[in-house]
Amino acid sequence: MYKIMLADDEGIVIDSLKFVIEKEFGDECEIAFAKTGRSVIELAENFRPDIAIMDIMMPGINGIDAMKEIRKTNSKVVFIVMSAYDKFDYAKESIALGVLEYINKPMERNKIISVLRKAMTEIDARRAQRTNDLIIKEKLEIVVPIIESGLINSILFQDKFTEDINSYKTILGLDSEYGYMISIISCESPDGTGITNAVGSSVRMQRNYKIINEEFKKEFNCIVGPIMANRIAIMVPYATDKITYEDRIEIIEKVRNLTRILRVKTDVDYKMAIGSVRPLAELRESYNETISTLNMSNESVAHVEDLPLQLEYDSDYPVDLEHKIFECVKEGKTEQVIANCTSFYSWMHHKPGTDLMDIRLKVLEFVLRAESTAYLTGGMKYAFRSRTNYLPEVMDASNHEALRNWFILKMSAACRNVTEKKAEKSTKVVEDAKVYINKNYNKDISLDDVSREVNISPYYFSKIFKDDTGEGFIEYLTNIRIEKAKSLIQDTDYSMREICQMVGYTDPNYFSRAFKKKVGVTPTEFKEKR
Repeated sequence: MYKIMLADDEGIVIDSLKFVIEKEFGDECEIAFAKTGRSVIELAENFRPDIAIMDIMMPGINGIDAMKEIRKTNSKVVFIVMSAYDKFDYAKESIALGVLEYINKPMERNKIISVLRKAMTEIDARRAQRTNDLIIKEKLEIVVPIIESGLINSILFQDKFTEDINSYKTILGLDSEYGYMISIISCESPDGTGITNAVGSSVRMQRNYKIINEEFKKEFNCIVGPIMANRIAIMVPYATDKITYEDRIEIIEKVRNLTRILRVKTDVDYKMAIGSVRPLAELRESYNETISTLNMSNESVAHVEDLPLQLEYDSDYPVDLEHKIFECVKEGKTEQVIANCTSFYSWMHHKPGTDLMDIRLKVLEFVLRAESTAYLTGGMKYAFRSRTNYLPEVMDASNHEALRNWFILKMSAACRNVTEKKAEKSTKVVEDAKVYINKNYNKDISLDDVSREVNISPYYFSKIFKDDTGEGFIEYLTNIRIEKAKSLIQDTDYSMREICQMVGYTDPNYFSRAFKKKVGVTPTEFKEKR
């Protein structure tokens, strides 16, 4: 079916065209007509013609201007222009409007039929292309998520997928050589560190997956993986091999905003972790970082660079006890580590068929693994020769008591290092921040300035600063400034305006209010009491 609109102020012309079209094309066409420029524009808006046969000279709005208006609301209509005047007068404007053919009056029947068939052929081709585009889009809607899931699975589970990278890049339109991973989990509470209700969490993820996918793709040009229990892995392409401080902060804020949006839209709490930028072939390491970050952090959103950073067993092997030992090592729970290591040694000692050499090897394995955890999570400085005596010491332990004591000593030392070195690192960050604040309190410094100086994101810096000092950044800075002001008032003859500027305030009234809030009196009253 073709919708044809006739526009001419002469009734005989319209009747002639209708007769020719109905005679030649019959039920293939639906015909409507109008006799003025304004009425043809209004008709076009409601009728939505496929073909419009337009007279140039009509009462009111002429044919050219009418076509301009119609084109604004119907970009696909095929125009055929007819006129009793020389076509060259309007050729330029007609071409600009995409007119298919220009017909002189009086019109010949064969010419009208020929032009209409040409227009119908163009419309048929356009409709076929549209149908083909929709079919392709429909197939892509099915295929692309499968390919995206394949990419994520390749990143996480294939040891080598270098040969597949170019294929994925071509199919998914990726032009970056680098990227980073984001992991998202649903949880009972954003302060939790893992799955507290595995079945419920998985069901919630399934129910809300479409929303999560859509919201992430609004914020990031990313590949969203399939649901794995209560976790989704997301790959975000990145242009370079190093992430800038500004980009890291922007990414964190985007992800934090997503947690708020998703919480409102799904009524579920989420935790999200962001890994470091890696080459595409090494993105599994970025993903592993997100898992470690989720386990280490109690925050709803954490970036790995902000933090100090399944096997088969014998049927009787105490897997749960081993897991407890290393979870306690990660958390720095020294007493629990000592108790659990004592129990594990007892199991080894009493296991039938086990000799001292077997236990020596297991003890050494556990100690090296615990120390590796301490290096990775506690910020310890690795020294290549720090374990030089381990093997001789283990071999010299000629009885169970000596070997057990060595085992407990090394495991507890690794555990203490996790907490002590992590605390040392946080303390150093805070101490460096204090030094910077004390040097620059008289300038217009902000939380962003200080966090940039110590290379920690503002959100994370704010948290560790308050944990360490018991004060927020603004409160700490204000106290420094007021103490400096008190000293200047007591020991110098500077004016209040000068002192105000010397301690970092630009507005004397604001300085006076801040001073009175902290000291209880205004700066002037304080000076008079001096």
